[in-house]
Amino acid sequence: ISRLLYLLQQETSSTELRTECAVVLGSLAMGTENNVKSLLDCHIIPALLQGLLSPDLKFIEACLRCLRTIFISPVTPEDLLYTDATVISHLMALLSRSRYTQEYICQIFSHCCKGPDHQTILFNHGAVQNIAHLLVSTSYKVRMQALKCFSVLAFENPQVSMTLVNVSVDGELLPQIFVKMLQRDKPIEMQLTSAKCLTSMCRAGAIRTDDSCIVLKTLPCLVRMCSKERLLEERVEGAETLAYLIETDVELQRIASITDHLIVMLADYFKYPSSVSAITDIKRLDHDLKHAHELRQAAFKLYASLGANDEDIRKKIIETENMMDRIVNGLSESSIKVRLAAVRCLHSLSRSVQQLRTSFQDHAVWKPLMKASKVLQNAPNEILVVASSTLCNLLLEFSPSKEPILESGAIELLCSLTQSENLALRVNGIWALMNMAFQAEQKIKSDILRGLSTEQLFQLLSDSDVNVLMKTLGLLRNLLSTRPHIDHIMSTHGKQIMQAVTLILEGEHNIEVKEQTLCILANIADGTTAKELIMTNDDILQKIKYYMSHSNAKLQLAAMFCISNLIWNEEEGSQERQDKLRDMGIVDILHKLSQSSDPNLCDK
Repeated sequence: ISRLLYLLQQETSSTELRTECAVVLGSLAMGTENNVKSLLDCHIIPALLQGLLSPDLKFIEACLRCLRTIFISPVTPEDLLYTDATVISHLMALLSRSRYTQEYICQIFSHCCKGPDHQTILFNHGAVQNIAHLLVSTSYKVRMQALKCFSVLAFENPQVSMTLVNVSVDGELLPQIFVKMLQRDKPIEMQLTSAKCLTSMCRAGAIRTDDSCIVLKTLPCLVRMCSKERLLEERVEGAETLAYLIETDVELQRIASITDHLIVMLADYFKYPSSVSAITDIKRLDHDLKHAHELRQAAFKLYASLGANDEDIRKKIIETENMMDRIVNGLSESSIKVRLAAVRCLHSLSRSVQQLRTSFQDHAVWKPLMKASKVLQNAPNEILVVASSTLCNLLLEFSPSKEPILESGAIELLCSLTQSENLALRVNGIWALMNMAFQAEQKIKSDILRGLSTEQLFQLLSDSDVNVLMKTLGLLRNLLSTRPHIDHIMSTHGKQIMQAVTLILEGEHNIEVKEQTLCILANIADGTTAKELIMTNDDILQKIKYYMSHSNAKLQLAAMFCISNLIWNEEEGSQERQDKLRDMGIVDILHKLSQSSDPNLCDK
């Protein structure tokens, strides 16, 4: 290798010799990954990039072909293309030289464009303008590589997508060119890649979701890619792209669910590797095995997108053969990607009240879920976030899974989530506890308070994220409901809870947060013995008085709830409480409010 590289770089070597060296090095690069590693260790990339400065086209093409082969290898770091800023602009300039330079350079770009930073560099170097006209090249390979370039440039990139919509080639806009490339008479690879371009543009908001090129062209094309006739890798790509296209749009979810029996068609993704009878099929078995987990992952993803919003679609998915068993198996697969996709699918289906009461109960879905979450140590955050969201749904008060989940140590698990560095996990942990405390028996409530500790409760109440704060207040409100519970909890944690309430009412918080906090006070005022904690706290009473005259009606109403719970005539000590509040001037405020233009306030 070093000898070939030496000859390649010698200015005194003839161009023919240097070209032959590049060709031989390119052949070596086609071998194993170790070959490519050896070439990289010898600094082949800088040598070949230097070669691109030669005036000789044949030599440039040989260097580009070799670079292409090296860059498409998984062992080559993409960043090697971006270390010298002049390289990209030089490659852009070489695009006009020949159809080979066009094919290889587009291929290099599409393999080396990973993530937004790379997209921005290529975009700023004029990739869109330089590559667009190649989509109408006479060479199929050039058209195809240019298309692949656009599919990676536009992926999750609004800036590129918005630009593409307005680019035209020979008087035709790019979306129209992509739609032509979707037609059934085009090679599958071309159909799939142009569908990916249109999908990215649609998700970025550059094309409307109800545009006919999405509804009548892109979506049906992707559904076709999921059918049995297609190769396994095409089916994987088709399903994943379709899942991304319809992920956030209810109407597209409905259309996809009734196109070509898609829901049933996807069930076939779980049947690999198929039973092999003849030994001649050993190659096929190897291929099937390799793609089996990718297929399952793609099917779970697409089911999750399909069922994201519509109750009828969820029902259809759950009624597909052995669906729940497949999800349960998926939750304990060795492949992390399959596990994540299965949890996502389950999360999507768990939004259904009907299914929580039936299928989810029959299949004890919570067991593998708890298992997935319990192995906190080795589950990546991404899986935990979705698994804990699903647990939130399974812990809703009408869900029959609530009891067994509690018995299997959920409180501990969720309390530990509230201490996570990851915001989404903190929110889900506290949210699930809030659901769990809703209309729960006293033992569960005490267990939650014990599990959380007062320290942690204060930590959550001073969290910088308003979601965490709201859910923690929601939890407190659910803990402090029904009289005996209110009195019991306030007798053990009264001092700390009153401190927390004061803290929030004095802090810089939005209306919703203050309203929740006043509702908690109203609940405390409803207790028999707990009332006294308010009546003996002049600071809190002054705050209630202040909020009765606040400019926001929601806060005024919440403050009045506190007052009305303190003054019921039939309750012991009501007279003393009424006298104290009268002395504070509460009655005068009530007189004033009874003249209010707001009927709710007036009424209260």
